[in-house]
Amino acid sequence: MLEIAEREDVVTFAVHVQPRASRDEVSGEREGALKVRLKAPAVEGRANEALQAYLAALLKRPKAAVSILSGERSRLKRVAVRGVSRNEILGLLEREA
Repeated sequence: MLEIAEREDVVTFAVHVQPRASRDEVSGEREGALKVRLKAPAVEGRANEALQAYLAALLKRPKAAVSILSGERSRLKRVAVRGVSRNEILGLLEREA
């Protein structure tokens, strides 16, 4: 089950990133984290930027609303998104997976 914390208008959750995938997609849940495959390589922060842009586009929020709290140099990241609900994050699993 995806572990999501909701506080005021900010939702935080874990994301497991797979860089250099064939396409950008949410591919389910892995050990309590949202699994996201990205075309971008994990070089010079490109995968982090791609993750922020991809989540912002899926959730229809500005890129500035998505921030990486921890794990910038790891595949497992903690992400915060302003202006969304827990159900919108869970909806990513239903829509994309």
